[in-house]
Amino acid sequence: MKNHYTATAKALHWLMALMLFAMLALGFYMQGLPLSPEKLQLYSWHKWAGVTIFLLVLFRLAWRFTHRPPALPASMPKLMQLAAHAGHLALYGLMLAIPLSGWLMSSAKGFQTVWFGVLPLPDLLTKDKALGDLLQTVHVSLNLLLLVVVAGHVGAALKHHFIDRDDILTRMLPKRTQEN
Repeated sequence: MKNHYTATAKALHWLMALMLFAMLALGFYMQGLPLSPEKLQLYSWHKWAGVTIFLLVLFRLAWRFTHRPPALPASMPKLMQLAAHAGHLALYGLMLAIPLSGWLMSSAKGFQTVWFGVLPLPDLLTKDKALGDLLQTVHVSLNLLLLVVVAGHVGAALKHHFIDRDDILTRMLPKRTQEN
């Protein structure tokens, strides 16, 4: 059985990691800004990137279903394997739920999402201020949860590399590209 990820899986992993960190930083930064044309532009960019991430997650899931990831080390205790699988499910779930919650929030707040300023996406909800505020809380909470899950993911990868000394981290590093 192969012990590495495909070049496509690696590229998607690192691209999405960069995009997610950029989106988190932008999201938390723009929250505190006073209303201005610049703030509205940042919100538009944030929404464009959110739609893009959502589409990349769908592509990434399709790739993962059609390209089996390498097996976890047989030496890894079953409970740790279960935790690894649960962590990955949480990451995928959050990468789907966060953009959807943002889209729902924008719809409820009465701000249509227009992808890259040219492709208007349908509003998923009618305008409802109270629901929009609730969805904003959900969106922020999901992002905070994402930070926690990502910290666990990174911590586990570093533990495997520096303490367990297995190939869990290195098989996802870009320099170990094998086949697509």
